[in-house]
Amino acid sequence: MSTMTDTELKARHRKMWASGDYPAMVETFLLPLGPTLVQACAISPGMRVLDVASGTGNASIPAAQTGADVTASDLTPELSQAGRKRAVAEGVTLDWVEADAENLPFEDGSFDVVMSSIGAMFAPRHKAVADEFVRVCRPGGTIGMLNWTPEGMIGALFRMMGPFAPPPPPGASPAPLWGSEEHVAEMFGNRVDFGTLRREELKITAFEHPRDYGEHFKACYGPAIAVRANAEKNGQADEFDAALDAFCDEWNRGSDENARFEKEYLIAVGIRA
Repeated sequence: MSTMTDTELKARHRKMWASGDYPAMVETFLLPLGPTLVQACAISPGMRVLDVASGTGNASIPAAQTGADVTASDLTPELSQAGRKRAVAEGVTLDWVEADAENLPFEDGSFDVVMSSIGAMFAPRHKAVADEFVRVCRPGGTIGMLNWTPEGMIGALFRMMGPFAPPPPPGASPAPLWGSEEHVAEMFGNRVDFGTLRREELKITAFEHPRDYGEHFKACYGPAIAVRANAEKNGQADEFDAALDAFCDEWNRGSDENARFEKEYLIAVGIRA
């Protein structure tokens, strides 16, 4: 892939994640994930921590609250700006760096902990991401990821959206693959010894009616916004909306008047060889 094409790809990713209102989505139901990963990585005062694809700081800020020296890196400046405001409100200080998860601007072995919570999984080239995690983590340091699983609700959402989405770029892998234990092992190989590989669920009760969840996604979630725009361009907007409504009904674990969703994720934490 040419440099220009790659540059255009990254620009599209920035635009996608800057669209809608991802910070609102974080505040509505994603906040528990960051502290969960920080705890799993056993982050403590004085550690040098890198959060890759940090978004609004959902893991970076809790890591900084432990007293660690945290760098939050993300491809999308708009998300980092929202994170800076959150950090100020929480009274913590950390570094914010614009960075591509596939080509991190840090020296080899710079960090004690390299982590990502539902962030780096969306970079298209998974092996490049794994290579960069290993490169910037010191030997004996910790590598941790929290990723949606292929079998869970978000894996199913991306399968539902697939027929409406534009073709993926060459060499891209589906994001939810990162939630597979086998895929994590394949990407990192013997370079990381994963002592923690466990699946948990994020329970979401923020929506009264099941389809309110779908409306929230269409308004706030960059990937859903991009896919629906492509569907509209192809005259499939109504079909997409109906598919999303059906998806919300299928995955609702509550009632029609008191929706509840359960999103499965994989926590993978290991020691870098």
